[in-house]
Amino acid sequence: MSGTKSGGHADDPFQEGGGSLLRQPKAVWATAGASVVAFMGIGLVDPILPSIARGLHASNSQVSLLFTSYFLITAFAMLVTGFVSSRIGGRKTLLAGLALVVVFAALSGMSGSVGELVGFRAGWGLGNALFVSTSLAVIVGAAAGGSAAAILLYESALGLGMACGPLLGAILGDLKWRYPFFGTAVLMAIGFVAITAFLKEQPRPARKTSLLDPLRALGHGGLASAAVAAFFYNYAFFTVLAFTPFVLDMSPYSSGGVFFAWGVLLAVFSVLVAPRLQHRFGSLKVLGGSLLLLAADLLVLGYGDHTTAVVCTVLSGAFIGLNNTVFTELALGVSDAPRPVASAGYNFVRWFAAAAAPFLAPKIEEWTDLHVPFVVAAAAAVAGAGIVAVRRRALTIEAAELEPRHAAQDGASAFAN
Repeated sequence: MSGTKSGGHADDPFQEGGGSLLRQPKAVWATAGASVVAFMGIGLVDPILPSIARGLHASNSQVSLLFTSYFLITAFAMLVTGFVSSRIGGRKTLLAGLALVVVFAALSGMSGSVGELVGFRAGWGLGNALFVSTSLAVIVGAAAGGSAAAILLYESALGLGMACGPLLGAILGDLKWRYPFFGTAVLMAIGFVAITAFLKEQPRPARKTSLLDPLRALGHGGLASAAVAAFFYNYAFFTVLAFTPFVLDMSPYSSGGVFFAWGVLLAVFSVLVAPRLQHRFGSLKVLGGSLLLLAADLLVLGYGDHTTAVVCTVLSGAFIGLNNTVFTELALGVSDAPRPVASAGYNFVRWFAAAAAPFLAPKIEEWTDLHVPFVVAAAAAVAGAGIVAVRRRALTIEAAELEPRHAAQDGASAFAN
C-alpha cells in the first residue's frame, strides 16, 4: 500500500467488475450478516446509557464500564482467537463466539445490578472477539474479488452494524432498557443458524498459531506503528461513542437517531469515499488528514452548544469511517505476517484504548469539567496523526511485494462453498 498516489487497491471493486462486491458466496453473506449484528452490539447501549444508569441506580462512570469490560476482554482475547481457530477451525470458532454472545447478551438483559451487567458484558466481549476476528479472516479468504472487495464488505458490515445498533437500542430501549440485550441475543441466534446452514468448515492451516504469534508479529515496525497509531485513534473514537451520549443527554429515540446518522456516515465514508480518496491522494495522506479533522471536530464538539455537539457527533462518523478503512488495510497489508495473525496483534493493541476511553472520559469530567475529555480525545487523534507522519517510511510498502504471499495465505484459508 503505497503512501503516494496508489494508496493500495481498495477501489478496484468499483473500477473493475463493479458487481464483485455484491456477487459473493452464500457463506460470505451469512458471515457478513452475523458480523452486522456483532457490530450492532457495540453501539447498542449508546442511546440507553442514561436509562441504564437510572434503572440500576449507577453513576455515569459506573455505566461506562459496560464498554471498558467489553473491550478489555476483547483485547486479551485477540491473543487467543488465532490459537483457537487454527486448532478447531474457523467455522467452529465463529459458532463458539456466536453462542457466547447469545448467552451473555441474554444474561445482560437479566442483570440485577451494574456489577452483574459489567461482568456479563465481559463475557459478551469474549464471544464477540472470537467471532469478529475470525469473521474477517473468513470473509477475506472466501470473498469474490480479492482482499480489496473483502475489506470493503467487512467495513460495510461494520458501518451498517454501527448505524443500526443505536437505532435498535433506541426502539427497544424506549420500552425497557433490558430489551435491547434480549433483541441482540435473538439476532445472534439467527446468525448462529445461518452460519450453521451456509458455512462449511475451512481447511485448517498447515501451521497452528501460537498464543505469542500476534505479539511476535508486532515486532514488524510497520505493523507496530499502525497498531500504536490506531491505539490513539481508538481513544478518540470511543470517547465519541461512549461519552457523548451523556453529554447530549437526549431521549433514547433522539440519541438513537443521532447515532444512526453517525453510523450511516461511517458506512458511506468507509465503503464509498475512502477508496476514492486513497486512489487520489494515497492512504497515509488520507489517514493523517482524517485524524486531524477528527481532532478539530472533537474540539468543536466539546466547546459548542447542544446543536453544535449533535452536528459534530454525526460528522465525526465520516472521519471515523475513513480511518477505519485505511487502518484495516494497513494492518492486513503492511507486514508479511499471515493476515489473521497480523490482525490479532493489531487489534490486541488498539482495543486497549477502546477499553480506556469509556472509563477515563467520565472520570476526567469529574476531575475537571465537561470540555476536557474532548480535548484529551482530540490530542489523542493528533498523536495518531503524528505517528503516521513520523513513521511514514515504515508504513509505506509496495503492495505488489506482499500480494503474492497474501494471496497464497488467502488461498490456504479458503473454504468449499
